[in-house]
Amino acid sequence: MMSKREVDIAVISDVHLGTYGCHAKELLKYLKSIKPKMLVLNGDIIDIWQFSKRYWPETHMKVVRKLMKFVVEGVPVYYLTGNHDELLRKFADMHMGAFHLQNKLVIELDGKKAWFFHGDIFDVTMQHSKWLAKLGAVGYDTLILINSFVNWFLELVGRDKMSFSKKIKAAFKDAVKFINKFESTAAELAVQNGYQYVICGHIHQPEMRTVTTEEGSVMYLNSGDWVENLTALEYSDKAWKIFKYDHKDFEKDEVEEGELSDSEDLHSKLDINTLLQKIKLEIV
Repeated sequence: MMSKREVDIAVISDVHLGTYGCHAKELLKYLKSIKPKMLVLNGDIIDIWQFSKRYWPETHMKVVRKLMKFVVEGVPVYYLTGNHDELLRKFADMHMGAFHLQNKLVIELDGKKAWFFHGDIFDVTMQHSKWLAKLGAVGYDTLILINSFVNWFLELVGRDKMSFSKKIKAAFKDAVKFINKFESTAAELAVQNGYQYVICGHIHQPEMRTVTTEEGSVMYLNSGDWVENLTALEYSDKAWKIFKYDHKDFEKDEVEEGELSDSEDLHSKLDINTLLQKIKLEIV
């Protein structure tokens, strides 16, 4: 068995489980490869907006089980709500063993304050035209689905993959302006509140850079997503880095042992009630 990488904190966001664009298989391999002391799920993990009983592959369930396995093992898991899983906000500030459901998180890292939140609060369309935002989400998921078929064909003929949404974003100056505004607003608020790190998701744009305002400086970080970029944030040895998934590094799938292991049969793997019962027994 390959040794797991130890990280102090791992941050993932915008997984969108329950949609065709989600790279659950790749995410599962990544989660199996690390041994975090803390895991932060920074919003839009399960896409409740577009959730359908007709589409919930086994790999998506395996990701949920792996996240729960961290909880059972005592790893603090913070689920911070986003816009696509906003229905969970009514249950915010719920704590169950090592699992914490919150809207935001503030912790101290080696003497510096870190502020985690999803970031949809900065999105004007989210605040004033939710139906428009939901319509856009459906269109985005459709674009990703078409893109996956195109990439399958490109790989078949030996050509490089391409990203439709990245090309569209790059072609529209308004999209670039929105991302810049998002980052600067998050940084300004973080500086005003005395934070040294501000960690967001939402815009599917992995980033790590220092932003300087009139009032001071802050490191802005964004974990990206597991639809297009397949990225995460990792904190170890007093430093942050962006992890970028590369399939060449994960050709062999690791087999999980112990509680919620891969050796269980298919029925129990898909049985959410069995899963929750195990967690309940572990916590009590």
